Amino acid sequence: MRFAQVVVKHRVFILVFTFLLMVPSVLGMAATRVNYDMLDYLPGEIDTVKGQNELLKDFGKGAFSLIIVEDMPDKDVADLVKKLEQVDHVDTVLWYSSFMDISFPKQMLPDTIYNAFNTDNATMMAVFFDSSTSADITMDAIREIRAIAGKQCFVSGMSALVTDLKDLCEREEPIYVGLAVLFACLAMLLLLDGWLVPFVFLLSIGMMVLLNLGSNYFLGEISYITKALSAVLQLAVTMDYSIFLWHSYNEQRELCADRKEAMAAAIQRTLASVVGSSITTVAGFAALCFMTFTLGRDLGIVMAKGVVLGVIGCVTVLPSMILVLDKPLQKTKHRSLIPSMEKFAGKVTKVFPVFLVIFLLLIGPALYGYDRTNNEVYYDMGQCLPEDMEYVIANSKLSEEFHIASTHMLLVDSNVSSQSVRSMISEMEQVDGVKYVLGLESVLGAGVPEEIIPESVREILQSDRWKLLLINSEYAVASDAVNDQLDRINAILKKYDETGMLIGEAPCMKDMIETTDRDFQVVNTVSILAIFLIIALVEKSFSLPFILIAVIELAIFINLGLPHYLGQSLPFIAPICISTIQLGATVDYAILMTTRYKTERMIGADKRQSVSTALATSISSIIVSGMGLFAATFGVAVYSDIDIISSMCMLMARGAIVSMLCVVFILPSLLMLCDGLICRTTFGMRPKDRTPQKTGSTLPRARG
Repeated sequence: MRFAQVVVKHRVFILVFTFLLMVPSVLGMAATRVNYDMLDYLPGEIDTVKGQNELLKDFGKGAFSLIIVEDMPDKDVADLVKKLEQVDHVDTVLWYSSFMDISFPKQMLPDTIYNAFNTDNATMMAVFFDSSTSADITMDAIREIRAIAGKQCFVSGMSALVTDLKDLCEREEPIYVGLAVLFACLAMLLLLDGWLVPFVFLLSIGMMVLLNLGSNYFLGEISYITKALSAVLQLAVTMDYSIFLWHSYNEQRELCADRKEAMAAAIQRTLASVVGSSITTVAGFAALCFMTFTLGRDLGIVMAKGVVLGVIGCVTVLPSMILVLDKPLQKTKHRSLIPSMEKFAGKVTKVFPVFLVIFLLLIGPALYGYDRTNNEVYYDMGQCLPEDMEYVIANSKLSEEFHIASTHMLLVDSNVSSQSVRSMISEMEQVDGVKYVLGLESVLGAGVPEEIIPESVREILQSDRWKLLLINSEYAVASDAVNDQLDRINAILKKYDETGMLIGEAPCMKDMIETTDRDFQVVNTVSILAIFLIIALVEKSFSLPFILIAVIELAIFINLGLPHYLGQSLPFIAPICISTIQLGATVDYAILMTTRYKTERMIGADKRQSVSTALATSISSIIVSGMGLFAATFGVAVYSDIDIISSMCMLMARGAIVSMLCVVFILPSLLMLCDGLICRTTFGMRPKDRTPQKTGSTLPRARG
């Protein structure tokens, strides 16, 4: 109680101090680097990551792009090459002029080289950068290349992808927050009992969101997914904490003579309730930290931190604001639009066997759809961009003009003989889908004397330690065909050089597929076990955790199963994150109802009366909380042109509704069915432990 009294006494200081904290928060948010390259989150010990580091260290080359130039005379292309070579952080531009003077006919080039870089109306050049794929300086170089090259040129490669992704995100992110705030505000205006209170909630939560985003500065950088989703998620998940404090304060005003005393009591009640409620949410986000694909840790830490800050704001900043604005808040109160749910609750418990049958009928299709959806995800981040983006257009041109869908790179020990490398190239070119393998030996093997190879070309393709080979493939990144192709290429590589490394976008994507497959199982298991233990401790029961998690897991299976039946493909990260987020964020609905059911049973009410009372008193809280999460995410889902953001927000919005419906209809039925088992396996609910009393219909209103 002392903490609550301190908050009430120093309410003005708390508000002033919090407003002052917004200055460093905004500065910290602006200074936090955002990473747009998903491949950066792969574990550092795998060969593809080691190979990328070796390429940068030994050759001074990191990022790589192919540029297609259409309908441009050779002389102009040669001039363009010279201009591109002057762009900061462009290490090398490899084109026809790299091998010989353009006054010599192109037909003098070996067929391998000629066909690699030319078609009837287009030519292609390879550009190497001296910086990593997603470095800010690389993205600046991509923008400058596009400005120099003009509309006849198309830049492909991962650096072009992350550049377009960054530009699109920066345009959309302010709108994400605006939509989340607008729709959440509309939901609260409709469902709460005051016209001014939603704006007070949003201001309080908004300050905690800024504090969370600003404190990310100490993490060094965050992913663009984390940046795009964290504000929206924090708003949605912590909104119901504010709702609980507001209702608790209004109840205490009727019981206490002084509003300060009422707020102190409300803070005390809120702290006890919200801390217990938030632990499950924090546990859900914390489970993401167990992913070896470290994007999960990035999102998990930021969101867990956001929930903790949300709780702190709910019991410090919000009470201070409510006390300062108490008069206008009380004057603008109105009757809640949610009617009494006693009759509805009675009907649900009366026909509970119907909902048990529905529960059983849903399990099969939900599990099947869930399993199929997890097998139908896509990993190619290019698919998350709109078709009119420059990167997507460039990739289409590359495929149409040159029949190249992906480019791999090989690092081969420089001590491997030229004859062995030629044999290796020959074997690799027989692999299905390999268009050609380009390296120093492939040029020399065509009968070109070694002396004719310019030193600049030699430096591109060979160092003291490694030989670099480029493999162009007809198969798309992250497809089954390219993954099988990579297995065969890698087997050939290891036959000639055990230390050799296969790198590039497609090999990294293959590693990402294998890594995240393992992560999905680990994160699911960790989140379920953690939340099981929390529920068991909070409810002091062995059976209730099984029942509550079964209800929410069914909601998750339905939510993630629907994309299969709707013919939709999700980005790979969505099922991993959503299963954990939905469990952590919505299991509170089930805990809320179950806690009230336990209270009713322990004071002597029969099972039907207990379940009816629990449902009737909890349903308004569940509706407000569920609709708040839906409102905050649905607008972003509809608006965003980035499929990974749109998909995750749509899953969260739909998940809130599905979880809400499952808790309202299926959980009461399971409580009715399992009442005897629950009473025998829950501390304080055994018949000998109960104290017969009058039913608790006058107990304080449940959360929300």
